[in-house]
Amino acid sequence: KLASHEQLLRILGVDIFTLARVAPRLLPQSHDKSDRFAPLAEDSIFLSSAAQEAYGVKIGEQLTVQDGSRSLKLRVAGDLPGVVDGQRLAVMDIAAAQLAFGRIGKLSRIDLIVASTSSPESLRDSLQATLPAGVLLETPEAASEQSGNLSRAYRVNLSMLAAIALLTGAFLVFSAQALSVVKRRSEFAFLRALGLERATLIRWLLAEGALIGLLGGIIGVALGYGLAWAALQLLGGDLGAGYFSGLQPQLEFKPALTALYVFLGLLAGLAGAALPALQAADISPAQALKSTGDALLMRSHLRPWAGLLALTLSLAVCFIPPLAGLPLGGYAAIAFLLAGSILLLPAAAHRLTQPLAEHGTSVAWRLAAARLVSAPGYAVVSAAGVLTSVALAVAMAIMVASFRESVDEWLSQLLPADLYLRAGRAQSSAYMGEDLQAAIARTPGIKHLAFTRHDQLRLGEGQAPVALIARPLPADGSVLPLVGKALLSNLPALWISEAMADQFGWQPGRIVSLPLGGVAREFHVNGVWRDYSRQTGALMIDLAVYRQMTGDLRVNDAAITVAEPSTTEQVANRLMALADDATLEVARPGEIRRISLHIFDRTFAVTYLLEAVAIVIGLAGVAASFASLAATRRKEFGMLRHLGVSRAQIGAMLALEGALVASIGVLGGLLAGAGIGLILIEVVNRQSFHWSMDLHVPWGALLLFASSLIALASLAAVMAGRQAMRQDAVLAVREDW
Repeated sequence: KLASHEQLLRILGVDIFTLARVAPRLLPQSHDKSDRFAPLAEDSIFLSSAAQEAYGVKIGEQLTVQDGSRSLKLRVAGDLPGVVDGQRLAVMDIAAAQLAFGRIGKLSRIDLIVASTSSPESLRDSLQATLPAGVLLETPEAASEQSGNLSRAYRVNLSMLAAIALLTGAFLVFSAQALSVVKRRSEFAFLRALGLERATLIRWLLAEGALIGLLGGIIGVALGYGLAWAALQLLGGDLGAGYFSGLQPQLEFKPALTALYVFLGLLAGLAGAALPALQAADISPAQALKSTGDALLMRSHLRPWAGLLALTLSLAVCFIPPLAGLPLGGYAAIAFLLAGSILLLPAAAHRLTQPLAEHGTSVAWRLAAARLVSAPGYAVVSAAGVLTSVALAVAMAIMVASFRESVDEWLSQLLPADLYLRAGRAQSSAYMGEDLQAAIARTPGIKHLAFTRHDQLRLGEGQAPVALIARPLPADGSVLPLVGKALLSNLPALWISEAMADQFGWQPGRIVSLPLGGVAREFHVNGVWRDYSRQTGALMIDLAVYRQMTGDLRVNDAAITVAEPSTTEQVANRLMALADDATLEVARPGEIRRISLHIFDRTFAVTYLLEAVAIVIGLAGVAASFASLAATRRKEFGMLRHLGVSRAQIGAMLALEGALVASIGVLGGLLAGAGIGLILIEVVNRQSFHWSMDLHVPWGALLLFASSLIALASLAAVMAGRQAMRQDAVLAVREDW
């Protein structure tokens, strides 16, 4: 870690004499051409151009880095011309790095070039048995794949959310096309009477939907690139999660991927136009010319049994295990649940609207209820888009609220102390030695002190390193957020995270082998604990056991309980005074919780954006539906005016219709969203990130959201019908004279 700088710098200690053959891009270039031995100097360090720019240091200046709890000054002797991809790297001679950072005789990695007479596989087979426990041979491709897997689940989940948002767009096309059929049914009838074939009419309407989807896809891709650029600028490549700090990703244009998304938009348009096209072709010309009726006979195409079957399949596929680490069964369950909810919507709308006509005394209420009962098809069309968008928003709200609440409770249980002291953010070079530990223990005002050591272990080929945490632990593990435990054993106790249990199949009561100090040692899995900070898994053992097995007496953190709460600040100041150049960091539990939750909120900022987009799409669907229907109901409005119904009463009727239609969609969306939320919590997140969480439903926020959406839908219906209400009553019905 750089002193007085938040970002970490990766420093590689390399063998200068063999570097040209193994990794030539890391070759350092000395600024002083006359000093041929500058790369071998004990105080020389070489920085990439990106690192020089990021940390504000130039060649020839001094760079202050942290070693343990002390500061170390190094001279920037040159740059790394081969590192041109924006990576923040530094290179030192390996002997100089070992001396500077107290790692004499220790190596983190050995890079090998396989001879032409051998192969990576045969070399691995011949060498692996001779290596100490925990040292593995792997190819660079495997290491890259492990790094990619850290963010793969997050990226796939975002893609699935985008696909659901695309589905809501398909329903918007469906709504527009279905109501376009109502508006133009007389036109279609004349064309059919003049000899237009049914198949030709279907092709025309499908082409309309495809064109709408194509244009929407092109515009959507352009907006997507714009939003992606804004997200990278505001939140960074990890959307604020902190996984890839220090990187400055650039927005790249991907022609193939862009074409795929445009094609998906076209498919969404085709899917949305398919059912309206079939219905338009099924209406007989004579019936269409004689009556305006409800052209959207949803029952002829959507059967309740199909919806029940989809819901059953949704439950069944939840039990599919992850495939290649991805929760494909969970994604399929969400798709089936949405499909089943929409397929059941016509029957649900009919049952909900039928009793409405029998209650109510106002003219507007009776007219609105009668319209829904006599022509439920358009209500289903409008409600389908609302259901989809509300389901997405509700599911994400439940999942995020449950996750956030669980994280908050988890932090409260893991942070019981008054102060937390750490040597720095870089666990490899920031540590507290024995002298500093003794000085901390002698600090006045401390009631209880617990040190923690962080390390990493390699447990198997193809597996990413897992975190090892050594801290004082009671035999029953009561200080941990346990989700499962076993009876005690005479073997050393091991507590594993949920990710370890899922990825390695370890369960409480099992005896496992861990490579500590270069030796395989047996532990008893005493229990499983909840860990939201490490996706690849974490192990926890007692600090005394770790020191006995490894001989490593260094620590990284310290949890401190003060004797008197009123002296907390005084104790913190005394601790800070122990460090040279203020390299120690003191944090309070409240501060750690606030920062952690802030990172959480930044991480899920994109989901809030998707929720907002879904809501806008749902409202746009309602507005488009009523705008299209208003044009076909001019004669209806005119007749009502002739019968003495005022314009205000017609406006109230439209408002009630919009509210009732939105209520049907919101009710279905709340139920479907609750189901999707459970799938996200119990299946998708558990299989993607190996995190369990407690269900927390934000009832107040959901109630406010539902009521606001219904009110906005009511307003949208009134605004959409204003133009039709302005038509002169006599002109509106003159065609019937």
